[in-house]
Amino acid sequence: MKDYLKMKNNNKMTKILSVMICLCVMYAGQAQVQRASIQPGKPVKIVEKRKVVKKKITKKVVKKLVVRDSNTNRMVEINTDLGVMKVLLYNETPNHRDNFIKLVEQRFYDSLLFHRIIKGFMIQGGDPTSKNADSSAMLGGGDVGYKIPAEIVNGLWHKRGALAAARDNNPEKASSGCQFYIVDGQKYKRDQLANTMNQKNLNRKQKIFYDLIQKDSINSTISAFQTAKDKAGLTAFIETLKPSVEELYLKSGGDFVYEEPQVETYETIGGAPHLDGEYTVFGELVEGFDVLDKISSVSKGQSDRPLQNIRMKMRMLN
Repeated sequence: MKDYLKMKNNNKMTKILSVMICLCVMYAGQAQVQRASIQPGKPVKIVEKRKVVKKKITKKVVKKLVVRDSNTNRMVEINTDLGVMKVLLYNETPNHRDNFIKLVEQRFYDSLLFHRIIKGFMIQGGDPTSKNADSSAMLGGGDVGYKIPAEIVNGLWHKRGALAAARDNNPEKASSGCQFYIVDGQKYKRDQLANTMNQKNLNRKQKIFYDLIQKDSINSTISAFQTAKDKAGLTAFIETLKPSVEELYLKSGGDFVYEEPQVETYETIGGAPHLDGEYTVFGELVEGFDVLDKISSVSKGQSDRPLQNIRMKMRMLN
């Protein structure tokens, strides 16, 4: 999983640095908001009063979050060197479900490694080059030659145990044809979720702004101000772009918000909320959380690769 806003080269980064600084100043107020007020059944709203409304979470509420079972969903057994895990595949993501089933039935994953592990975040595997890789090899670049169109479904979150598809930084968020990860995650407080939400929204505005200034007419104007070293003129010009950024932001869906069940999930179960909306979640762990804990706790070397090879073997259970 790579940063989709990664810059292509140092020259380009230098050219837009002053512009991005202007943008950060323009939206600085949003980044400084620290708290959120949450009401049952409504999205999280960022407020200036910096107040958190606490709500008691019950086991009954948490149980309602899991509504699928093996009678209506396909199940996969992942046998590892540290134990057995079972994952349920979501019917809401049929392309990812069917591709995963195909690879499991072809025995594609047998003897592959969990090659990247970050405790409190996720365990990743499915790189075909890991099967016979040398202990010093850099893994994570292998694939099957095709991508799966994104199936990012509202309500399928990166909670602890979520099964999701890895991907590169392609703008369509299309998934790798074979690499996957299982979320280890951690629990989050409401103010932490508010900060995560604020940052996600700010990042989206920065991406919209960055794309906007690539247009020839805008780019040439910015270059003229930079050549003349006219910082005041550049700042004023960037300010005139703000309405366009806001308009494009609203057209793209406006503010990303966490709904109350989502907040309760990350408070009680934990997960990786910053990945929501960025990667396709297509299943969840139903047995073997102790194995997930064991794998996520192993010693690692370079690039978060375990020092001890942890191989997998998969089979369909229904």
